[in-house]
Amino acid sequence: MAAHVLPHKGSRKSPRKQPTRLNEHLPVDHRLSRFYRVGAGLMGLFLVVFGILGLINKIGFFSTAGDTVIGLNTNGTLSVLSICVGALLLAGMVIGGNFASTLNMVLGIAFIGSGFINLALLGTSFNPLAFHIENVLFSFVVGLLLMFFGMYGRVSSTLPHDNPYWRARHPEEAELEDRRRRELQEREQRTARERAEGQGQQREPQGSP
Repeated sequence: MAAHVLPHKGSRKSPRKQPTRLNEHLPVDHRLSRFYRVGAGLMGLFLVVFGILGLINKIGFFSTAGDTVIGLNTNGTLSVLSICVGALLLAGMVIGGNFASTLNMVLGIAFIGSGFINLALLGTSFNPLAFHIENVLFSFVVGLLLMFFGMYGRVSSTLPHDNPYWRARHPEEAELEDRRRRELQEREQRTARERAEGQGQQREPQGSP
């Protein structure tokens, strides 16, 4: 009697998890990518304008008193730094996708950290960026906005199953859902084809006896 060897369940290799990124088959203007682009673009544009206005006013680079621009205190160093960060965000807007999302999150954390650091430096002789309390609040607000723009659709525990980040983190479930979706589509197509064939046979003229 021939013996049949049953395959071991553990021998089946599970799909390897892919890096969390926007899938290549998604259109360039995918809504998540558009959202990341908008967030980076808006914040970047404001920072560039703020920095340029600060340089136009010819504020000293190391002036701790600084001058007011768009309701915020600034000096030459902060103006240049704002232009550099704003240009980086605009680059993220152009690139989009996973890069823009990660950039928004990283810079958002940096802004919040800068807010805490400069809050501790207020009223001291060492205030290289000429921060006032308005600048601190601005750093917190921009940091939270950038983190929101970067984390949207990426870190929530209730992501929809067509979300590329959910699919990257759950490849087995995504593959199973895709298989079920294909089977359902094939079943619907088969049913529609059989229905069309049955209607065609009923319309054929009956031959005379």
